[in-house]
Amino acid sequence: MNHRHLTPSMSLLLVFEAAGRHESYTRAAEELSLSQSAISRQIQALETHLAIPLFRREGRSVRLTDVGRRYHAELCSALGRIRGATLQAMAHQAGTGALQLATLPTLGSKWLLPRLQGFYAAHPRVTVHLHSRIGAVDFHAEGIDAAITVGRGDWPGLVAHRLYDEFQVAIVAPQMANRGQALEPAWASTQTLLTVASNPQAWAEWFSHFNLDHRHMRVGPSFELTSHLVQAVQAGMGIGLVPQALVQEELDRGDLRPIGPPMASTRHYYLLYPTGNAGLPALVAFRDWLLGQPA
Repeated sequence: MNHRHLTPSMSLLLVFEAAGRHESYTRAAEELSLSQSAISRQIQALETHLAIPLFRREGRSVRLTDVGRRYHAELCSALGRIRGATLQAMAHQAGTGALQLATLPTLGSKWLLPRLQGFYAAHPRVTVHLHSRIGAVDFHAEGIDAAITVGRGDWPGLVAHRLYDEFQVAIVAPQMANRGQALEPAWASTQTLLTVASNPQAWAEWFSHFNLDHRHMRVGPSFELTSHLVQAVQAGMGIGLVPQALVQEELDRGDLRPIGPPMASTRHYYLLYPTGNAGLPALVAFRDWLLGQPA
């Protein structure tokens, strides 16, 4: 078969990528600054070119067909590699670059940002744009080059560099305990336990680690952000279990008190990125700098 027939025009592919991502001609039209009728015509042209239906119409809505969904997934990956190669070439020519970096919100503010000036001192022509993310990152759809996140090392299809181990520490506001009182882990059984929504099993692991009876767990409110949980602890709403690195300053100042020793977590912090981004000059510079940072 003619290779040209197997390579539809980029304009058709970009329209299909946007329409498939949104499963909406209207939202694709808004994103690409085209009319809805223009989106529809180009999708029809692509379907005619391929001789396969990519969308099915459901009333006034559209949904990808099974073959359309598979084609869209492969196309997104290919377009991501093309964009990565383009950025790499542009950055190499300019001797500079920009990195789109996703990071956990509290980790970004408490751990990364205080160190970032050191990166700029070493790489003044590279710009890091920070994006706060809590859940999984869709690198291709969101235009994210790399991410710093926490997990247990299961990152299929991504390059993963382990940065440092997580240690969880139970914390309480000073006014919640008597001055001079030894805060042993068993004391937690009498308190309201505040949790971070993304790590709901943390207290169960902590109770098991210190051989405490799970039946005495008094689970209270959960929070999406670790910073909000810390504020709730400081307000006296209960006790929290958080990564030690994120509250070390507060512990050192005495604004928070630890309950028992820190516990090694089953999670670790990683720098993640798609393999196609591995050669981006800005990412190479940031990766090498980051891997040299102390935990």
